[in-house]
Amino acid sequence: MTSNNDGEPGPGSVADQSTEPTSPQVTPEVVSHAPTPAPMRKEAPPVPAAESNPGAWGRVGDEGTVYVKTADGERAIGSWQAGAPEEGLAHFARRFDDVRTEVELLETRLTSGSGDPKHAASNAKHIKESLATAAVVGDLAALEARLNHVLAHAEQALANVKKAREQARTDAVRRKEKLAEEVEQIASESTQWKVAGDRIRGILDEWKTIKGVDRKTDDVLWKRFSKARDTFNRRRGAHFADLDRQRAGAKVRKQELVEEAESLSDSEDWGPTAGRYKALMAEWKAAGRAPKDADDDLWQRFRAAQDKFFARRSEVFNSRDAEFAENAKKKEELLAEAEKINPRGDLDAARAALNRIQERWEQVGKVPRERIRELEGRLRAVEEKVRGAADAQWRRTDPEAEARAKQFRDRVEQFEAQAAKAHEAGDEKRAKQAEAQAAQWREWLAAAENAVASR
Repeated sequence: MTSNNDGEPGPGSVADQSTEPTSPQVTPEVVSHAPTPAPMRKEAPPVPAAESNPGAWGRVGDEGTVYVKTADGERAIGSWQAGAPEEGLAHFARRFDDVRTEVELLETRLTSGSGDPKHAASNAKHIKESLATAAVVGDLAALEARLNHVLAHAEQALANVKKAREQARTDAVRRKEKLAEEVEQIASESTQWKVAGDRIRGILDEWKTIKGVDRKTDDVLWKRFSKARDTFNRRRGAHFADLDRQRAGAKVRKQELVEEAESLSDSEDWGPTAGRYKALMAEWKAAGRAPKDADDDLWQRFRAAQDKFFARRSEVFNSRDAEFAENAKKKEELLAEAEKINPRGDLDAARAALNRIQERWEQVGKVPRERIRELEGRLRAVEEKVRGAADAQWRRTDPEAEARAKQFRDRVEQFEAQAAKAHEAGDEKRAKQAEAQAAQWREWLAAAENAVASR
């Protein structure tokens, strides 16, 4: 290869090659699983800069021919006629350093992971193949060793990329398998139709973002997804079709309930009718939902009939409550009069007064439910007081009570006499038995005497 007088390399030289490698075409799965840069193999010897000492790697002959030193001896690389031989060597040394810089750049990009290993390998191979004819002056052996090192690194990086791509594919397949399994589970089990439908749409959106699955596997997984989605849609459709039928039946049933509720709205049979409205409400809830518009209209009619009845009942009850409250006041006045009765004086007069109050009490009528126990209790207390006084008077005039006391007294004296005779006869056992029986009868005598004394 020759050089022109300006020292520029001729066609086909290493310096003609671009030193900037193009960006690699990275597939989506490689982007999502970027390989860790492969560790460099055992470091190759550094390539010395040729321009600092070009004479160590080449020379310019007397006739102007430029030679570079190689392992096989000197090789002519061009001619230099434009100036001093040293300038010629420096020119070809700069060319060498340009190639050396390009190799170092390839190596740096591989080490950092920013370069495309395939592109780097291609450039390194091209440079290595051109070294045999390259018009440069420098340590070609060191540069070739460095290129071998870059090629080995690129091969390792390519292996890593392949492994990462395979891992990315495996991960993508697994993700789609899990999504397909989830859709299948939803399709066979879920009855939360809105939530499940939203989730299936979310799964589909996620499905579209997953790349890197081979077409055959992707088709199989998509068929699973699509089949499960269709199953879910059929189940959901059948559910809502059945729901429509149920709602149509609920509409008919609720129309019947509304008609009955309206027919009862004018009833004055307050208790049974209120109970029937309560039952109608339970039947309304059990009937289920009718179509929304019809359900709302029927409910308004049902409530209107119910409200009409209970408004009429409330009006009647309010009037009755006022009457009952007035009755309660009258009974309080009777109680105030009854509680002044003193049966300890004239018992007959007390009984007569109580009878008159009881007759007036019955004529007054009903009182509020919550006052019944209180008012009736106070009247019963007066009745018990009068009755207690009558019982006490009867006990005081009861001849049987005195007779019982005398009988108990005679028995005590009888057993005491038996005990005395037993002591005189020296029969202590019989004496103790007689004394015990006398003590028992003495207790009963005391109780009988207390009853007579308390009258």
